[in-house]
Amino acid sequence: MNPLQILVISLKHSKDRQAKVAAEMAKTTLEWRFLEAVDGSKLDLATVSYDGPKVKRLLGFELTPKEIGCYLSHMKAWQACIDSNQPTLILEDDFIVQPHLEAVLKTLVDGYQNWQIVRLQALCDSRTSQVADFGQYQLVKNADDPLGATAYLIKPSSAKLLLENSIDIYEPLDHFIEHHEKHGLTMLAVKPYPITVVDPTRETSTITDRPDRQSLHGYRKLLRSVERLMDRCFSSKPWFPR
Repeated sequence: MNPLQILVISLKHSKDRQAKVAAEMAKTTLEWRFLEAVDGSKLDLATVSYDGPKVKRLLGFELTPKEIGCYLSHMKAWQACIDSNQPTLILEDDFIVQPHLEAVLKTLVDGYQNWQIVRLQALCDSRTSQVADFGQYQLVKNADDPLGATAYLIKPSSAKLLLENSIDIYEPLDHFIEHHEKHGLTMLAVKPYPITVVDPTRETSTITDRPDRQSLHGYRKLLRSVERLMDRCFSSKPWFPR
């Protein structure tokens, strides 16, 4: 296989998770390393490019400190991808390897190159359209956001675009990487996914602490729509472009 960097984002003190990661990766012949996650619970939000009141107006709720830490952790991984100038598999530390992972990576790194960023995991189902068929697995485009950022493959040029469009943090990381209108990248996906998640509910996540959030309805949803419209019309760099 051509050079491939594999990074596993993990908090420094998460020894149990790291042991499980090592056990999972031992199922493969792949070389990999840990990337220390940003501990959101210890963040000084005043040092982060994050406007809480504006986020609440345009999103309907504020991001939690750990969600911001998660975002910053992935930004570290994107920079590492750029620095190495290699395709990079970015993993969070709660994954399960499926038998076809190495075959998928070999296809995308050594063969089929018409991709920018590829999702290798998801938290929910989505309608899809097929892009390429490789027999036991397919490359598809999701019609909906299937959520999650536990595993994705990215090229250095794509990592650069994500970083350039992360000057302001205003939405959860997994939404941002699917936000084509913001960064211009098309995220594809491999089905069946070659990575699954230990805890799909994310209740035990160490770098995100997103509480259950109800969808906005009625006046609150209308108000958010108005705020987004005003932002699109009058901001030189709208947060939610169409």
